[in-house]
Amino acid sequence: MSDFPGASDAFPGAPTGPRTGSRPRVLAAMSGGVDSAVAAARAVEAGHEVTGVHLALSANPQSFRTGARGCCTIEDSRDARRAADVIGIPFYVWDLAERFRADVVDDFIDEYRAGRTPNPCLRCNEKIKFAALLDRALALGFDAVCTGHYASVRVAADGRRELHRASDAAKDQSYVLGVLDDRQLAHALFPLGDTEATKDEVRAEAERRGLAVARKPDSHDICFIADGDTQGFLARHLGAAEGDILDQDGTRIGTHQGAHGFTIGQRRGLRIGHPAPDGKPRYVLDISPVDNTVTVGPAEALDIAELTAIRPRWCGGTAPDGAGRYTAQLRAHGAETPVTAEVVDGELRVTFDAPVRGVAPGQAVVLYDGTRVVGSATIARTTSATRAAGRAGA
Repeated sequence: MSDFPGASDAFPGAPTGPRTGSRPRVLAAMSGGVDSAVAAARAVEAGHEVTGVHLALSANPQSFRTGARGCCTIEDSRDARRAADVIGIPFYVWDLAERFRADVVDDFIDEYRAGRTPNPCLRCNEKIKFAALLDRALALGFDAVCTGHYASVRVAADGRRELHRASDAAKDQSYVLGVLDDRQLAHALFPLGDTEATKDEVRAEAERRGLAVARKPDSHDICFIADGDTQGFLARHLGAAEGDILDQDGTRIGTHQGAHGFTIGQRRGLRIGHPAPDGKPRYVLDISPVDNTVTVGPAEALDIAELTAIRPRWCGGTAPDGAGRYTAQLRAHGAETPVTAEVVDGELRVTFDAPVRGVAPGQAVVLYDGTRVVGSATIARTTSATRAAGRAGA
């Protein structure tokens, strides 16, 4: 299946059909929420031949979050089916539970076991929605996958697809899509991010279309942790293992029941019996799964000047040539910060203009050039501002 040669007038970046006299066939991933339902409806209005599909991601859907806080439950499947009926498109449920377990849930557990803090939503977009789903869609003769993400696909002067931030900055989801490569972008539709509509306007549009999900609250947290207790989930899968809580000079000041229960920058829940000499709060500075220790210290010790990230993926292009100036985002809803970045021996090296805090291995760093997403990589190592300053002054 060849890539799409042009853009639709309905929304920039939408594919036009590669077949003469035939409408493009679009597979709309419908989670059961308002965003994906309106995206599917807009794809129909754009003239595409749309089929809706809901992804069954658990062999036991009742183990996933229910109601407004989920995206993969039986209830969500029913909401998606009702929306498809109103829109007037065929609808199917695809079982990707085994793939989701291996690529998202098991990966989440393994990352915490290794002392890293993963983003399961980013992994789901990479491995499920734009790998497993897209590959199956193309094999079945579909031309594109449509989702309700708030991001924008644009066509550059040279014909390449580019991923840009959504017009509604408050809902922008380009961070979790930064793992998409050129091939995946060429078969991706994001009708919501390509227009000026805000989330409130999307809900109003759903009301006008008669979609019952118009007032359904957004999903939150991690869908496969039914009760929202991430530490409890990890304890069940990784087990309790008492270890030491250390201060910066290595003095034992407390104990814990598993290093996997902590994240870099965490302040609450440390349960340290000994207050700091200066009386100030202490934060998690380091997690060592090898010796099951957690190191804590003052807030200023969280300041990071540099990071090294692995497994870089370039979004709609190739790796940058040499050092360049970008902005970086470190969390799904985090602020941008100016950086200098370059690829060295296959790793992404990022230097911040000003120190940032709470950066943990396992998180994604996403680079931007203006609104354009350059690429994404997984943080492997960080360099504290204190260490960087000492090295510069040596």
